[in-house]
Amino acid sequence: MNSCRKRFARIVAGLFLVGGSWAGEASAAEPMSFEGVWRNPRDNVHLELRPCGTYLCGYVVWASEAAKKSARRVSKTELVGKQLMRDFSPGDGRVGHGKVFVPDLGMTFSGTAERLDANTIKAKGCVVGNLICKSQLWTRIDRSPA
Repeated sequence: MNSCRKRFARIVAGLFLVGGSWAGEASAAEPMSFEGVWRNPRDNVHLELRPCGTYLCGYVVWASEAAKKSARRVSKTELVGKQLMRDFSPGDGRVGHGKVFVPDLGMTFSGTAERLDANTIKAKGCVVGNLICKSQLWTRIDRSPA
């Protein structure tokens, strides 16, 4: 049982290793673009958000050595250049919905993001039928594509 709890905790924590997302416009008078480069709270992954068709996608443009090693251990892939977010679309108002790949778990999850202001997004992911959720704040570090 303890092993199951540890695995579940890793899945929930992993949702936020690379989380991030798209949200709608602030207002008709002052739209906020979500394109650019964002960093996670631990500043070990930087993600470029850019359009891909009618959606928004996120690609890793920088990662710490520890984050790269963790991703290689499980998914046998290089982290920098990897698409981690796909098919993020606008929801109602300030919330976007899409898929997030967590390389150190080798799994894809559904996620949401809420725009809090021009430089902050709140990423949220849930498991077990939305019963257990975790969120984290990502900070914009560059408005222009990397």
